[in-house]
Amino acid sequence: MFGAIAGRYDALNHLLSLNLDASWRRRAAAEACPEPGLRVLDLCGGTGDLSVALLRSPHPPSLVACCDFSRPMLARARDKLARRGASASSATIEGDALRLPFRDAVFDAVTVGFGVRNLADMSAGFREMSRVLVPGGRLVVLEFSRPSGPVLSRLYGFYLRRVVPRLGDGASGTAGPYRYLARTIADFPEPDLLAGIVRESGFGAVGWQPLSGGIVCVHTALK
Repeated sequence: MFGAIAGRYDALNHLLSLNLDASWRRRAAAEACPEPGLRVLDLCGGTGDLSVALLRSPHPPSLVACCDFSRPMLARARDKLARRGASASSATIEGDALRLPFRDAVFDAVTVGFGVRNLADMSAGFREMSRVLVPGGRLVVLEFSRPSGPVLSRLYGFYLRRVVPRLGDGASGTAGPYRYLARTIADFPEPDLLAGIVRESGFGAVGWQPLSGGIVCVHTALK
């Protein structure tokens, strides 16, 4: 499904988010890199937009490993990072988030941008993220949420149910992916429930910060 829309994925992300997605990724990158020189795993990295944001953050990492299950998405990420002259400080790796192809304790931070919803077993995914993090390593999850304000909540619900599937599937030329997107956002746990899953997976200092009226949240935790 993701391979079928890889070519138009970035343009549709910007369109459907009214270009707010760029600022969301910058915020996540800043949370993941409080100091320079870290080794960061960008899991479910897709076409590499969050990897680029990490490398452009005020405290750039020494290495960003962009890991994703979809080869066509990773091909876009590889080209994007090469065009930005980041090949020496980045790697693109095809891998399963539930069976990561890395040794224990090799990353200082793990980021996941809009990918946790796609894991077949969310708890197992978080346990794998913990495994590859060094003690004290940071987890940063950027994920859709639902606004708490009644007016914005109703408007967002209509946009999600009616506009996103029709516009996204129509523009991508593929029936299904953006209906899937809307459904997984609607079914995703509220921030406090997600925080509980993260804690149960072995993390501490779990918190979250809503952005853009609660449309998305940046979730943070420490191993």
